[in-house]
Amino acid sequence: MRLRAAALLLLLVLGTTACASAPRRPADLTELSVVDAARFIRERQITSVELTEAYLARAAARPDLNAFITLDRARAVAAARQADADLAAGTPRGPLHGVPLVVKDNVHVAGLPNTAGTPALRRFVPEASAPVARKLLDAGAIVLGKTNMHELAFGISGYNEGFFAAQPIGTRNPYDGSRIAGGSSSGTGAAVGARLAPGGLGSDTGGSVRIPAALCGIAGLRPTLGRYSGEGITPIAHSRDTAGPMAQTVADVALLDSAIAGGAVVTPASLKGVRLGVYRPYFFAQLDADTRAVTEAALAKLRDAGVTIVDVNMPHLRTLNDAASFPVALYEAYDDLASYLERYRVGVTVDEVVAGIASKDVKGTYEGLVVPRKLPAPGGVVDAAPIYQAAMQQARPALLAHFADTFATYGIDALLAPTTPHVAVPQGPDASSLETFLLFIRNTDPGSNAGLPGLTVPAGLGPTTGLPVGLALDGPRGSDARLLALGLAIERLLGRTPPPRR
Repeated sequence: MRLRAAALLLLLVLGTTACASAPRRPADLTELSVVDAARFIRERQITSVELTEAYLARAAARPDLNAFITLDRARAVAAARQADADLAAGTPRGPLHGVPLVVKDNVHVAGLPNTAGTPALRRFVPEASAPVARKLLDAGAIVLGKTNMHELAFGISGYNEGFFAAQPIGTRNPYDGSRIAGGSSSGTGAAVGARLAPGGLGSDTGGSVRIPAALCGIAGLRPTLGRYSGEGITPIAHSRDTAGPMAQTVADVALLDSAIAGGAVVTPASLKGVRLGVYRPYFFAQLDADTRAVTEAALAKLRDAGVTIVDVNMPHLRTLNDAASFPVALYEAYDDLASYLERYRVGVTVDEVVAGIASKDVKGTYEGLVVPRKLPAPGGVVDAAPIYQAAMQQARPALLAHFADTFATYGIDALLAPTTPHVAVPQGPDASSLETFLLFIRNTDPGSNAGLPGLTVPAGLGPTTGLPVGLALDGPRGSDARLLALGLAIERLLGRTPPPRR
């Protein structure tokens, strides 16, 4: 009975009401979304082994993307065979039964290396899976492998000089291999966008789920801070970090979120009467032509569907976010990494991790700021401790209050903005510059620092570059289900972004 109820919920998510309207089995199985794959396996139109082997073959054919650090072929196929046997015996494990997924390489999966994209952790193999990964496994999912990432999650380009399967260095965008896939969850974004997997896990401190999701034409959720367990995840900052699902569609993300957080899978909201706020002086500044064109077209469709777009004023947003952003991440990074290494008996020290950092931008950040507990200042660097305390006691609460006041004053369901101001830029060392980093986190960072849920919805391809553009929704704390319901409706309105041609 539970399985039948889950199937009905999945059908509702897709907006279907009868088996006759369900999608047919595609010639290329890697076109399947998480929701469709789960349905087809459950209805025995495909086997888990067929699907798993299709993704593994596609991954093997795309080493140029540098999407994986570990591709777990043998165990994935063995797990798929077991999933097929369990289904034949009438004992499916859950709503993700037999569906292959990928996991960012800072989220523990028992028996697989957890490098966090840094050489010193190359040999660390956790004995237990992180709770977020365990929830997906308990729901029946199969792990294809661990995905590449910006080293130690400290960046948005995915230019990782320590881990790459093929030259040139850096995780690559599936729509244009000369460009970034975003970060720090670069490999999950690239793998899902390139159809090497239908979905997976990333982690997000200031945009690391939503940025690569947007740049790779997929959906991604940063849940309300604390909604998911943070155990078994290599940290940056405990008061900001969270895992988050990434997948081809918002419907997929909603299913993964349900498996992790519990509760029913949400269904699409009605867009009539919805009020979405836009703060143009900040979130719409410095947009490139493609991002502006796709975003404005999406806004026009939303208005036509009955959504009221409300111009809001958030005069203190930039000041409060600046006071709460770097001071927290850079100060917490040292102690949190030290605690993590000790708790999970990794066998190396923070100093050994730092000595082995391969990427120049990350090494400079750790040696110049994280280890000496300093923050950049106009005249050089200053002690981080008092600035961190002020951030936690004053700036962070004030930033959350500023968001809450905006939601209440304007009566809006969520704030709406382009996820990133630009489409993906060329990959290479320059993609890791501070200027590029600040540009790409600008729209995702404030909500992260306030602990809000944030969702990115694929909005289409730029008319000039043909590169994906994402539309971001930030909602009040605890509004994850409502945000996903709005995202489902917006996804239905805008349509799915076409996959890469290759």
